Amino acid sequence: MYIIFLGAPGAGKGTQAAAIASDLNLAHVASGDLFRKALEQKTELGLQAKSYMEKGLLVPDEVTIQMVMERLAAPDCARGAIFDGFPRTLPQAKALDKALAGRGAAIDQVIYIKVGEEELLKRLSGRWICRRCQTPYHEVTNPPKVREKCDKCGGELYQRADDTVEAVKKRLQVYLAETAPLIDYYTAAGKLFEVDGQGGVEEVRQRIAAVISRQFIRR
Repeated sequence: MYIIFLGAPGAGKGTQAAAIASDLNLAHVASGDLFRKALEQKTELGLQAKSYMEKGLLVPDEVTIQMVMERLAAPDCARGAIFDGFPRTLPQAKALDKALAGRGAAIDQVIYIKVGEEELLKRLSGRWICRRCQTPYHEVTNPPKVREKCDKCGGELYQRADDTVEAVKKRLQVYLAETAPLIDYYTAAGKLFEVDGQGGVEEVRQRIAAVISRQFIRR
C-alpha cells in the first residue's frame, strides 16, 4: 500500500502522515528526514544533494528519487509506505510512478489535506520549531510547557524567518503553483481524495482514516 499526503505548509500533513502510518503499520517516508539523515551519514546521495544545496540550487529530481527508492528498499517498507513532502512536482510524481512500476507496485491513494489561506496564515505565523529535533510548536494551539524550550529534547525553540505573514503568503503561492499540476495529475488518475483539514488533529485524522477505509473496502 502506497499513499501520498499532499497539503500546503501548515496543513498538518506531517503530523497526519505519521499518525496514519502508525495506524496502518506502514513506513513514514518524509523527504525532509531523508535529506537530513543522508547529510548526517554523508552517504553518496547525501553528498550529491549537499553539493547542490550549498550552491543554492534545487536538488535534481533523479537524486531525490534515488534517495526515496533506497528508503523503500528498507525492511520496514515491505508492507508499503506513506509519502510526506514527496513528490513536490509533476516530474517527481511521474518518476515515482515509473520507479514503483519497476517493482510491480503503484500509488494507491493521494490524500490532499485542504485548509483555507486564512487558517494557514494563523497556523504558520505562530509556529516555533526545535533546533535540535525539529518538533513543531504553536504559540496558540500547541505551546511548549516551558517557553522557548522543547518538551521532547529540551532544545531551543526558534521561529523561522519565513514564518512571518508576508513570507508565509509567498510560500503558499509557490506551493500552490507547484502543487496544482500534481492535483490535476492524480485527479485524472482517479487517486486523489480531498480531506477537510480544518479542526483538531484527531478530528482530521478520523476523516483521513475514513477515506482510506472506504477506498480499500471497495476493493
